[in-house]
Amino acid sequence: MLRVIAGLVSFAVLASVSLTAQAASTGKGSAATSCDRACLTKLTDTYLAALVAHDPSKAPLASDIRFVENVTRLKPGEGLWKTASAVPSTFKIYVPDAIAQQVGFIGVMQAEGKPVQLGLRLKVEGGKITEAEHIVVPVRDPNNPRLQAPRVPLVSTVPDGYRDSRNRLLHIAASYYDALDNNNGSLAPFADDCVRYENGIQTVRNPVQRDPSQGFGLAGSLGCAKQLDTNFFEYIDTIDNRRVWIADEETGLAVGFSHFRHSMKTREFPVFGIPGMEVRKMPDQRPFDMPAMHVFKIWGGQIHEIEAVGLSAPYNSPTGWE
Repeated sequence: MLRVIAGLVSFAVLASVSLTAQAASTGKGSAATSCDRACLTKLTDTYLAALVAHDPSKAPLASDIRFVENVTRLKPGEGLWKTASAVPSTFKIYVPDAIAQQVGFIGVMQAEGKPVQLGLRLKVEGGKITEAEHIVVPVRDPNNPRLQAPRVPLVSTVPDGYRDSRNRLLHIAASYYDALDNNNGSLAPFADDCVRYENGIQTVRNPVQRDPSQGFGLAGSLGCAKQLDTNFFEYIDTIDNRRVWIADEETGLAVGFSHFRHSMKTREFPVFGIPGMEVRKMPDQRPFDMPAMHVFKIWGGQIHEIEAVGLSAPYNSPTGWE
């Protein structure tokens, strides 16, 4: 019996040594090809410059890269690769994640000489870009002050005492979609000062607009959590293809990509907590989808800022990643 136990112990030790050696070997290989925060940020700039040069060879693209722009599978050289005319200058938000070997980015650049918002995701493997995702939306007002430069908190470092771990950042960012999909502001930890911009439009904490035809009316003056509690977004059927993979502990930023579905079957639904409005009546609008990218600023376990870019797409359109 003692011999059997000794044999088992010896086997366990040898297995442990073997696994440790394998892990060390794997670690050395991955470290040699991994991209840190600075590398991912530089890679983003290299990619953007290649877009403007209309030359995919100027970026380290993998031969089998998967490239999706506005929910359409394309090839490098197509889409924004043809139209990009100037790199982002003053509006740039980087979210590098060395653990995921991915980087998220929102910026304002030029396409065919006109400003567009770009939501971007790049995935890197072995020094090569294996996935590239674009959300490209024309900027309606080139003079929009909210699209001249990012809000300071979005590009600021979070002090050590207020930082959240990467996993917690991802968890909190993912909870936003549950809160929105279920019309329940308590499902995500929104800070009282939370502000959300969508395509350069402030959609919460605005000065009170009592005319319902102006923006969101009174709903637009509410905070992030309170606005969801009103049931104002009941017309959103589902939020599909949720991908919350990227987070940066240093800046407290997390990135989510998603695909909103709107069947528009329900034209009227009850709302709560909005004076003078008991029912929201939706305009006569065709069903549509909204692929979107969100960047969340999180510190102290709460969401303080949201920057989003999204576009209208045909209802039940594919995501491009099928």
